[in-house]
Amino acid sequence: MTTLDSRPLGNDDLMVTTIGLGCNNFGRTGSRTESQEGTTAVLDEAIESGVTLLDTADIYGGAGLSETLMGVALRGRRDRVVLATKFGHQDFDMGILPGVPRGSRRYVRAAVEGSLTRLQTDYIDLYQLHTPDPHTPIEETLGALDELADEGKIRFSGSSQFDAAQVRQAEEVAAREGLHRFVSTQNEYSLIERGAEAELLPTAAELGVGFLPFFPLANGLLTGKFSRDEHPADSRIARQKQYVLDSAPWDKIEAFRSFAQERGVSMLAATFGWILAQPALSSVIAGATRPEQVRANAEASVAWRPTPADLDEVSRIFA
Repeated sequence: MTTLDSRPLGNDDLMVTTIGLGCNNFGRTGSRTESQEGTTAVLDEAIESGVTLLDTADIYGGAGLSETLMGVALRGRRDRVVLATKFGHQDFDMGILPGVPRGSRRYVRAAVEGSLTRLQTDYIDLYQLHTPDPHTPIEETLGALDELADEGKIRFSGSSQFDAAQVRQAEEVAAREGLHRFVSTQNEYSLIERGAEAELLPTAAELGVGFLPFFPLANGLLTGKFSRDEHPADSRIARQKQYVLDSAPWDKIEAFRSFAQERGVSMLAATFGWILAQPALSSVIAGATRPEQVRANAEASVAWRPTPADLDEVSRIFA
């Protein structure tokens, strides 16, 4: 088994492996993890490989199916993982309290009960607001999460898709009101999507908020399996996201492939090495639909440590 590195989530006591498992494919129609068997196989490999952080959401798989499949698969070994889920996405309706703002106290308390039931657990390690709620003061959301922490239903809370100003505001409100703070923020970040570097990553580092990137492999473009002319026919982007292939920065990807080859490492290892060297980053959330993908991600996450010169060169390639 690969010995994985672990880091604290920001300045807090929650330790997570530097590679996490994104569970957004569990229950997804047409995927290998649409079924209980497929989901359990991927989770079996994650636990066997030493991955502790499992990240899901109440909307994944449609109406809680990802959480439901995970609840079954984790029976008898819940204590071996750090279970993270999300609530309150503004663009998806879970059918909870129609018309009630999704960051409100009423909604938060209703949503957590649904997730606890589906996940078959008494507590959630990291409970994250999936998107900002423009209708609810952050004071109310943090207050509701504070209650859940005091009741033992969640251990920590975090944000997702907040910008730097919203992360700072949440931190200031929690300090002023004496509430449990957001220990993490989760946003898109990869070599191809580097917008977080402008303000969000520096703010997270300053405040001691752990950063959790999603889509770190850019839909698979940075795994080494795709090229300008060839790609796995059964991949999700080939089947459902042709626009990703059509708009990919192939000149940069090919230069990065050469960079990795010159150093004797896979593109996957080079990708993980680069992203794990960024400030405030706690864990890389990478999705998988097959056990071998989980194993490959785990091995790649500890395979290469870039030098400062390496980091400068990668930044130049993806300027």
